[in-house]
Amino acid sequence: MPTKSSPRRAASPRPAALSGDPLATPGTADSTDDQHTDNQHTDDQHPSALSHLPVLAAEVLEALDPQPGEVFVDGTLGGAGHTRLLLKAGAQVYGIDQDPYALSRLGELEGLTIVQGNYRDMPSLLAEHGVTQVDGVLLDIGVSSFQLDDAQRGFSYHTEAPLDMRMSQVGESAFEVINETPTDELAALIFEYGEERHSRRIARAIVAAREQALVATTTQLAEIIKRAYPGGHSRGIHPARRTFQALRIHVNDELGALRSGLEAAAELLAPGGRLAVISFHSLEDRIVKRFLKGRGDLEALTKRPVEANDEEQARNPRARSAKLRAARKLPEARS
Repeated sequence: MPTKSSPRRAASPRPAALSGDPLATPGTADSTDDQHTDNQHTDDQHPSALSHLPVLAAEVLEALDPQPGEVFVDGTLGGAGHTRLLLKAGAQVYGIDQDPYALSRLGELEGLTIVQGNYRDMPSLLAEHGVTQVDGVLLDIGVSSFQLDDAQRGFSYHTEAPLDMRMSQVGESAFEVINETPTDELAALIFEYGEERHSRRIARAIVAAREQALVATTTQLAEIIKRAYPGGHSRGIHPARRTFQALRIHVNDELGALRSGLEAAAELLAPGGRLAVISFHSLEDRIVKRFLKGRGDLEALTKRPVEANDEEQARNPRARSAKLRAARKLPEARS
């Protein structure tokens, strides 16, 4: 671990959020479940007018409690909104992102070491820099603001763009998934990752459309979904939202990365180290919740997910579905 400018302080307990939070079952709505299964930084407000704002910034700082000289990992660097706050507190940060465009946007920030890769590979990525333990890890899951804002990335159903959705710019694209996946598999994908109850109807409509011509753009796909949807709407939200969410999650293996990344983070944390995870829909939050409950060496700092207050939601609508869970690494694992 890199030498620090100040000695490690003793770990101290931090206030927990509200208690309760029974485990949810997939496909049901509970206190942790946004029934609209919003994408991160929801696409229902057109994003072009919204700049990048780190969500739950004060709450993240409280959970991570950065001190001068401590070492942190931002596993989903994005626009570096949270990282800038950690740097301001005097911490050293290793910022990881798999999106080469995200990294190209960042200038030099004192105290920040940029690492290209997927946060699921944190241990090996940091080992290349001589780091084997850290004082804190932040994971801000899902698509970032600037990815959503860039129409050509294919994440948004509001603007015409090629179907892509690959954060790393490599591997299978949404175009290939939509035009090559059999009907039953496509329906299962949309149902599982989008929690879309009309998944079978939507899958049949997509397959019927691609038999006439390849489905090549975001707006083309959105219109197919809209026509297939009963009444052409979905309880006040765009009918394509859940399908686009499902495609994005599948293309980027987001849930697999989250499971692996949580394990990696727990292993990297030094005793007393803190973990903070921001999720944006029920699928992610359930994984985080169950992971924290199942680790004997982690003490939950949030018994219920912390959510943005009304003021932040009014200022930044993309924060409305954000949920923060945090934990501290115990000096010794529970038996």
